[in-house]
Amino acid sequence: MTKLAVISSGLREPSSTRLLADRITTAVEAALAGKNLTVDASVIELRHWGRAIMDTMLAGFAPPELESIFDTVAAADGLIAVTPAFNASFSGLFKSFFDVLPEESLSEMPVLIAATGGTERHSLVLEHALRPMFSYLHAIVSPTGVYAATDDFGARQGTAELSERIGKAAADFARLLQACGPRTRRDVFTEELTEMERLLVGWQPHADGTTVED
Repeated sequence: MTKLAVISSGLREPSSTRLLADRITTAVEAALAGKNLTVDASVIELRHWGRAIMDTMLAGFAPPELESIFDTVAAADGLIAVTPAFNASFSGLFKSFFDVLPEESLSEMPVLIAATGGTERHSLVLEHALRPMFSYLHAIVSPTGVYAATDDFGARQGTAELSERIGKAAADFARLLQACGPRTRRDVFTEELTEMERLLVGWQPHADGTTVED
């Protein structure tokens, strides 16, 4: 069973961002089914957690309900992240969520990036904003992302072209998920504790109370 977390940061309902997230998820499920892999996908609508995200940013700790969302993301084998594009970048809500997500939650996690926008002029948001951010968070970003402009949801030709792009991105992401396999969640606290214990073991006390490193 491949566990996927799907982040959608659309601000309205219905939302083209959520629509794109659902279409990508369906395509990824189909691509993995072709590899005899089943999927358990958890969709997270950030618009429902906007206040909790901001409170966490201001207070420095998350309420229990948002901690549960963090756990869902950190425990996933892969992430599909979809944001609307504003002023040639991701939305503030989208960025704020990943700002408060605990450190190393996305370490070595395959991520498929996607975005929606009013025009094709925002399509570079994938390479100029999303890919660098997820690389900084130590994720493994899938080589093919998906950008969908308003016209892609309307005209028949635009819809067909979008479906083709989604299919290509889903196939690439499925191969990445299969190559990475089930993900082991990092326990940063335990790692730091183990390192501290190793350092302490390396120091031996003299009879006079001073210490020397082995």
